[in-house]
Amino acid sequence: MPLHIALYQPQIPANTGNIARTCAGTHTSLHLIHPLGFSTDDRMLKRAGLDYWPHVDIHYHNSLPAFIEMTEAQTNAQVYLIETYGTRNYTEFDFSDSSQEIYFLFGRETSGLPAEFAQARSSHCLRIPQSEHIRSLNLSNAAAIVLYEALRQQGFARLG
Repeated sequence: MPLHIALYQPQIPANTGNIARTCAGTHTSLHLIHPLGFSTDDRMLKRAGLDYWPHVDIHYHNSLPAFIEMTEAQTNAQVYLIETYGTRNYTEFDFSDSSQEIYFLFGRETSGLPAEFAQARSSHCLRIPQSEHIRSLNLSNAAAIVLYEALRQQGFARLG
């Protein structure tokens, strides 16, 4: 199943561990873009991912440009940015083509994606509706929400 979660410079090991667990449970690849705000040997990271780490298809990228270069080399890849300032809701996008490589790119917990980078890709910047009482949803919750919408549109293929 060609679904991918990409985390740009994640800082909180528990978030990354929880996302890794979701990826293991959904046959979704996880991409981590350096620099990371923790060591991949971090106890909190391993604890959050529990014993699911052997089932995570994980890829590391040295930088955001290296990640984008990798996706652009694929003829059927689409990168969607998830940001609080996106103008369209995540449910307005069509993720049903299961032959397309779909990457959901999430920014750093404290500052999101670089503004210039996101502005240049505003047509593929989506948001999750939320109240004015918070700045953003928790990263692992946001990743699960968007990922499960794509899985729903694809009929939960390969999931029991």
